[in-house]
Amino acid sequence: MDDQLALRIQLFRESGQVRPEVAAFVADELDALAAEGRTVTEDTAGMLTSHLMMALDRLLDGEPIEQFQTDEQVAAELAGHPGAVARARAVSLRAEKELGAPLPDSEINFLGLHLAVLARNSSA
Repeated sequence: MDDQLALRIQLFRESGQVRPEVAAFVADELDALAAEGRTVTEDTAGMLTSHLMMALDRLLDGEPIEQFQTDEQVAAELAGHPGAVARARAVSLRAEKELGAPLPDSEINFLGLHLAVLARNSSA
């Protein structure tokens, strides 16, 4: 993870936008992606980072995360990226175990899209 992305996480945490445990969870997930050879930078993973932190924090606050009208389109797009979907589901399982906040299917799909883009940018 590059310094700018680490700063993004720090700012979310220090401003109170996300809980420290959410910021730590997301940082660990990004470190794991980097360890697998993904290019994890502000440019490649900034949106993924913000989206995941905010979704997890909303779930911990008990806020519902509703289905999006584009869920079917997102799922169709992900059909060609089974590894990204599997990774997103694994992140959700870890979030449930570590934070008590499993991601709903619509969030898993959006996370899968972020992960598919990250994989594409890492192999470019």
